Amino acid sequence: MKELEKDSIRQTVRDNYKKVALNVVEKDCCGTTSCCSSTDNTLSNYTNKLGYSNEELQSVPKGSNMGLGCGNPQAIANIKPGETVLDLGSGGGFDCFLAVRKVGESGRVIGVDMTPEMISKARSNAERNSFENVEFRLGEIENLPVANETVDVIISNCVINLSPDKSRVFQEAYRVLKKGGRLAISDIVLTADLPDDIRNDLSFYSGCISGSSYIKDLEQYLQLAGFNKISIVPKDESIEFIRDWAPGHNVQEYIVSAVIEAIK
Repeated sequence: MKELEKDSIRQTVRDNYKKVALNVVEKDCCGTTSCCSSTDNTLSNYTNKLGYSNEELQSVPKGSNMGLGCGNPQAIANIKPGETVLDLGSGGGFDCFLAVRKVGESGRVIGVDMTPEMISKARSNAERNSFENVEFRLGEIENLPVANETVDVIISNCVINLSPDKSRVFQEAYRVLKKGGRLAISDIVLTADLPDDIRNDLSFYSGCISGSSYIKDLEQYLQLAGFNKISIVPKDESIEFIRDWAPGHNVQEYIVSAVIEAIK
């Protein structure tokens, strides 16, 4: 893929999530609005399906849960007090605010997002609710604004599929992790070749569908970056909510949510 094509994809994704951050569009389905949004009557109902508890939903600042995601990386990250956590594609800060509770006062949480409006929203959420050990940085996940070997655990929720250069994302993740640091990611993977009308439509790319990769390709990217103890496990139960992302297109026949783990 040429660099100009990658830039076009990034700009499409950025424009889409700008609208989501500013509440310009209704989040009704993935193919037309935002990544992995819900068609359920309530946002909390959808987020419960991803694996978050009611207690977690009630503990985060209002407006940080935007219904974006395809799993719960918190459930696999095993975050400990005092650790530094990095969230790739932090959006309104939802997973970052949950991580803050786990790292405690001695820990630190960093969110990185390429959409200025999302960063502003997350920073506002943090300030209004007096979160002091979390910060949000504007940047691309292919070029992280984070120093070498400073992070204990990287989390991400349905974001890496949006990158046009996934190999570079994992190289950057490896760079910023400390030795023994770990990945704990929820993302979308391909289970069958996408039809041309979906694969070539950028609205499906920004909807977490057409940018998905096969497990074998993700494993190769992780191996080339230097990771070991790689585990990518599909979650077949995710079909329950994926079928609603793009009504009429049966996208659940081609993609599934997966848990991605690896160690540096």
